[in-house]
Amino acid sequence: MESQNNNPNPNPLHRNSLPSSMPVWPTIDGSLGLSEEESVTYARRFYNFGFVLLPLLWAVNCFYFWPVLRHSHSFPRIRPYIVRSAFGFAVFATVLCSWALTFAIGGERLFGPVWDQLVMYNLADRLGLTSWS
Repeated sequence: MESQNNNPNPNPLHRNSLPSSMPVWPTIDGSLGLSEEESVTYARRFYNFGFVLLPLLWAVNCFYFWPVLRHSHSFPRIRPYIVRSAFGFAVFATVLCSWALTFAIGGERLFGPVWDQLVMYNLADRLGLTSWS
């Protein structure tokens, strides 16, 4: 009598050619996303446009290509752009937060009399826009 095996994988020692930890698609939207060739182009564009005062594109690059950033051995042609975008965005975020905290915490105590020239909330007073005469 032949025994029936309900296991969908008849040979449990046989494994797929792709390791389960390696992503198949370079983008977060899987098969609906870009091919690998298109992904290289988009990753390069996002990375380069991040230098043109649009560093939030570096964050978009990291988010969209998250599988590439997460797995260190996947998609070697795309990965340098994504890692550099992550580093660039981290530097940008650090500088922005430092600048904002310097003004928020230090304020007039830190900058002294120059503070009135640095802040924008008294701009209407300086231009005479607050008098209703």
